[in-house]
Amino acid sequence: MLPRTQNAPLSAPEPTPPHDKHAGHDHASGGPFGEKSELIFAILAGVFLAIGWLLQWREIGPDWLPTALYIAAYLFGGWFTAIEAFENLRERRFAIDTLTLVAAIGAAALGKWAEGALLLFLFSIGHSLEHYAMGRARKAIEALAELAPDTAIVRRDGNTQTIPVAELQLGDVVIVKPNERLPADGVVVVGTTSVNQAPVTGESVPVDKRATSDAKAALAAFDKLGAEFRVFAGTINGSGSIEVMVARRAEQSTMARVVKMVTEAEAQRSPTQQFTERFERIFVPSVLVLVVILLFAGFVIDEPFAATFYRAMAVLVAASPCALAISVPSAVLSGVARAARGGVLIKGGGALENLGSLTSIAFDKTGTLTEGKPKLTDAVPAPGVTEDELLAVALAVEEQSDHPLALAVVSGARERLADRIKPATVADVKSITGRGVQALVDGQTVHIGKPVLFSELSDSALPAAVEEANKQLVANGRTTMVVRQGSRFLGVLGVMDTPRPVAAQVMAELRELGIKQLIMISGDNQQVADAVAKTVGLTEARGDLMPEQKVEAIQKLRAEHGKVAMVGDGVNDAPAMANATVGIAMGAAGSDVALETADVALMADDLAQLPFAVGLSRSSSRIIKQNLWVSLGVVVVLIPATIFGLGIATAVLFHEGSTLVVVVNALRLLAYRGKPMTRAS
Repeated sequence: MLPRTQNAPLSAPEPTPPHDKHAGHDHASGGPFGEKSELIFAILAGVFLAIGWLLQWREIGPDWLPTALYIAAYLFGGWFTAIEAFENLRERRFAIDTLTLVAAIGAAALGKWAEGALLLFLFSIGHSLEHYAMGRARKAIEALAELAPDTAIVRRDGNTQTIPVAELQLGDVVIVKPNERLPADGVVVVGTTSVNQAPVTGESVPVDKRATSDAKAALAAFDKLGAEFRVFAGTINGSGSIEVMVARRAEQSTMARVVKMVTEAEAQRSPTQQFTERFERIFVPSVLVLVVILLFAGFVIDEPFAATFYRAMAVLVAASPCALAISVPSAVLSGVARAARGGVLIKGGGALENLGSLTSIAFDKTGTLTEGKPKLTDAVPAPGVTEDELLAVALAVEEQSDHPLALAVVSGARERLADRIKPATVADVKSITGRGVQALVDGQTVHIGKPVLFSELSDSALPAAVEEANKQLVANGRTTMVVRQGSRFLGVLGVMDTPRPVAAQVMAELRELGIKQLIMISGDNQQVADAVAKTVGLTEARGDLMPEQKVEAIQKLRAEHGKVAMVGDGVNDAPAMANATVGIAMGAAGSDVALETADVALMADDLAQLPFAVGLSRSSSRIIKQNLWVSLGVVVVLIPATIFGLGIATAVLFHEGSTLVVVVNALRLLAYRGKPMTRAS
């Protein structure tokens, strides 16, 4: 059967593409029985058909009674079919409903009341059951729109009042009690809590939240705000009571935008949908020409016109591409809906199919494969120096600096020393631009900086042991700092933007899913890129790339491997993502740029969502292919079978059965699980 337009989600109307010749008319809420009218009418048609056939078979009652019951079956089975056929004709569309009605009228004209009633009964029951099944996929999307509450408690002019969420203004402060859903995207200004963000980002673990110290500045930079300060509409507050300053109006919230984009995604044509539509534009007229030719078969073979007309009607039923028309849209809709429920926004069938068929993925390094902030990974003391002594001096000096590398040293040294060493006295701290820092520690001059710094100072050549340790760390992708106190070298510190804990597991899962090339493109030097690639299990790393060179790298990868996905943050990587077959943005929740530019958006800043997205797309591609084989296969078998004598009843049974098979097969995607996701820490 062909899809009928469903009731749209509350927060974003679902578009029906004007060019979609398969779009039907919604009878879901019409009739005496409300939204179940079509199903009840179909069941009544089946009841009258069964009783009439039983009376005719057992020769019970007057001769006219079975025919009267078949006519009743016609009335109930053909009611909605006739309404839709006339609507299609009024709009100059010749659709499957019209073909079915013509075939049923033709059967009645031939006195084949039972077969005509069976045709209308199966067509109607199939249509109503498909209507229910497709409704399930759309309801998975509508459920997203219903997550945000209808009202919010807002603090205005020193008073609290409950108002509709739609009336919230930017800068309003709303009060969110424990275990309540948040009414708007905003910034925490009072209180601490943990928030279940699974409805928006798919994260399985609640995220801790705390108040920001500068609400207005946080509001202005909402996209770039840390996860601990930012909250989203539709997420669930934990045990703490908080106050949130509204950053976006209801219709602009992340949840509302996701719902809108998911509903719009249904209208985006995938490559397979474009193929099936081109096929149908040729196939349907060809079938109509064939039926007209068959009506003149009596001039070639010796048979009555009634038999010729019956055969032509049977071919009309067999050749109607109902299953073909619904096979791809049902799979795309189910796949997109399941992805959205798991915190992944896939913008249409094109992105879904492409992600499901590619074998190469390119990754940005910083913030994607790595944490995006450096950590102290190595402390190699010089001969005769303890690690504690090296770290204590480094900690004392670097505590006076706010440089990112200094912060990494301070954090790592504190963790390793664990208060075993008393703080040293530091004075006269001076920055040496581009080289390092100088200070007095316990009365002795201390230098901490790049190895090149010591080649520029007098009498400070690196000892062989220190130089060898430095070379080894650099070879392993570390950024190094040498520490010297007075004339004595204490050792070398290694700092690195460390890979995400889940990165290696994610790469292994992607390889299991059939991704053969896992490539990193990075602006960092090649040694750092190679070190990260080796740690997480990439197949290739390309370093020392400027932004425009990243675009060239993606174009080259597409030339080498065909389809290529690019994973980044959707901001700095936007040009490279735009040149990839599929652009995938991480941490897209709350990011306008990422939501707008990416083909696929991982709402959480969690690399573990990527295998879920790829696995779901793989399953969607398989189901789309299965549905095409079933729908085309049935048509290919039924057309010659009806030409050579297969009856309408048998043809419609196989025809409607294949339609339900492809819909049920597509709905399996709603239950897709993949591997459990874990939040990257």
